[in-house]
Amino acid sequence: MEQFGGRYGEDVFRPEQAGEGERIDFGALAYDGITMARLRALGAGPGWRCLDVGAGTGTVSRRLLAEAGVTSVLAVDRDVRFLSERPLPGLDVLEADVTAPDFDPGRFRLVHARFVLMHLPGHDRLISRLAGLVEPGGVLVLSDAVDLTSGLPGSVTPGTPYTAVMRAMWQGLRDTIGTDVGWVPSYPHLLRTAGLLPVAAEIHVPPLQPGSPISRFWADTWQRSRAAMLATGLVDDTDVDAAVRYLDSEECAALSAGMLTVWGRKPGGTEPGGAGPGAGQEATDRTTGPVSSG
Repeated sequence: MEQFGGRYGEDVFRPEQAGEGERIDFGALAYDGITMARLRALGAGPGWRCLDVGAGTGTVSRRLLAEAGVTSVLAVDRDVRFLSERPLPGLDVLEADVTAPDFDPGRFRLVHARFVLMHLPGHDRLISRLAGLVEPGGVLVLSDAVDLTSGLPGSVTPGTPYTAVMRAMWQGLRDTIGTDVGWVPSYPHLLRTAGLLPVAAEIHVPPLQPGSPISRFWADTWQRSRAAMLATGLVDDTDVDAAVRYLDSEECAALSAGMLTVWGRKPGGTEPGGAGPGAGQEATDRTTGPVSSG
């Protein structure tokens, strides 16, 4: 296995760095609505015990309680300072490393992880482990980034300050902490291999607009990963500064990295309220595979 010297939260995106919580929240503003719509369509609600892996500032955990009305959420992160700032009834916080051999917090109706596994090695092993934390009849929901800067097969992606810097960012993060989004499209296969059935997926691709949460997220992310980006030799400071200005200009016409969400249900068990193991499948099947751009 290829080894990398750094880790997320240590070499880049350190939680103690001023403004890191706000950077995470900009991403949440861009993606939380899509995430919550999917979790509720899968049936998340009263009676559900949920595990939120790599919970960050806890926006999904709190919305599961406040909006979906789930019974409890265990929010897990390697650094829980943002999670501990705002206690909420039903929200339990655990400081832990999901890659640790002894990580086993119990069994849950929902296991959710967003923008987590792409930063970790051994993704096939981790997906199998997370699937093992799902109780019979429950669901595993994984979301990670899909890089669109290289274009879709057969397409032409125009060269812009944004695309040049995004390519350098992905390479810099890979070199520094092992981030790898290249295997994210294999999620459906990996969930099926882990014994989940049925498996389905959707992708959300937000447009970049001046002042939007996703544009502010990327600008802040570039500033915090600038050293790793410059080390690739693909860009210099002038390029990064130009890309930040581009994001905030009316000339910006591009798509953000996509968020691929994949989910699968563990066979057996019953839904809360006594429904059979297929409950919620109609909603899942109806929404398999849409592409959202707004």
